[in-house]
Amino acid sequence: MAAHWRTGAAGLAVLGLTLTLTACGGAKVGDNSSAAGSKNSGKCGTFNLAVNPWVGYAADAAVVAYVAQHDLGCTVVKKDLKEEIAWQGFGTGEVDAVLENWGHDDLKAKYITGQKTAVEAGQTGNKGLIGWYVPPWLAKAHPDILQWSNLDKYAANFKTSESGGKGQLLDGDPSYVTNDEALVKNLKLDYKVVYAGSETALIQAFRTAEKNKQWMIGYFYEPQWFMSEVQLQKVSLPPYTTGCDAVAAKVACDYPVYNLDKIVSTKFAASNSPAYKLVKNFNWTNDDQNAVAKYIAVNKMSPDAAARDWVELNKDKVAAWLK
Repeated sequence: MAAHWRTGAAGLAVLGLTLTLTACGGAKVGDNSSAAGSKNSGKCGTFNLAVNPWVGYAADAAVVAYVAQHDLGCTVVKKDLKEEIAWQGFGTGEVDAVLENWGHDDLKAKYITGQKTAVEAGQTGNKGLIGWYVPPWLAKAHPDILQWSNLDKYAANFKTSESGGKGQLLDGDPSYVTNDEALVKNLKLDYKVVYAGSETALIQAFRTAEKNKQWMIGYFYEPQWFMSEVQLQKVSLPPYTTGCDAVAAKVACDYPVYNLDKIVSTKFAASNSPAYKLVKNFNWTNDDQNAVAKYIAVNKMSPDAAARDWVELNKDKVAAWLK
């Protein structure tokens, strides 16, 4: 979740489009294996929906896909893609919509301003917050750890076999928006960023650290259902000011609050498809997203079942999206 990137230091090379675009989990752009729709798709037709690799996004996609299928008769094709890869699909018609964009001014400049293959489709209503967090037990035992300037005196406690003699700062999926390597360097902290590899692995690390009273500091974000299970405590970094993250390599400030928004292909926006109108009208709260995400991640419900249960409890909200 690099300044305004959820694609971080690992970066993704720009790949060829069409079927050569690889997807998370081995799927490819153009792979219709996850299609689901009514027998009569009507005027909606096929709706190609990108799904980025975190459960909050999966919650967005579950509900939008459910409503598109059951209320609009769309054939929904979900495509598991990391962020930058999904944006590459706008120009080919293989991706119609990205439902949760975390800033990405670089991608907006390339695909909206430059190539004109994508357009903004309004905010989701979700507020995104990224930062460094510690488990509650640690914040209670050492309250001063919540101020970044005190982190170095505790660095030795965070050492792991992977951190090269420094304190470990655990990040998640390398494709997420992250300034952490630049922050560690520019704040002159005796830490090394280590990647857990996925949201699931990051959550489990925090869960274990709280249960076993282990020292851990890591990247995390909201909205996130896990905060209702373990109330992670945020470390105060130097305050964010407009433009402090403009040069990724020089970032020495906290992350901004992201007003998460939706991006769609230019062709999709011009299609007058009922699915486009749904995406444009889709708007909910962090609590809404967390509820569906928890159904999926904790209750082990299928995305479709999770969406169904939420929709049944929130018919007025859904009705507003369909106007």
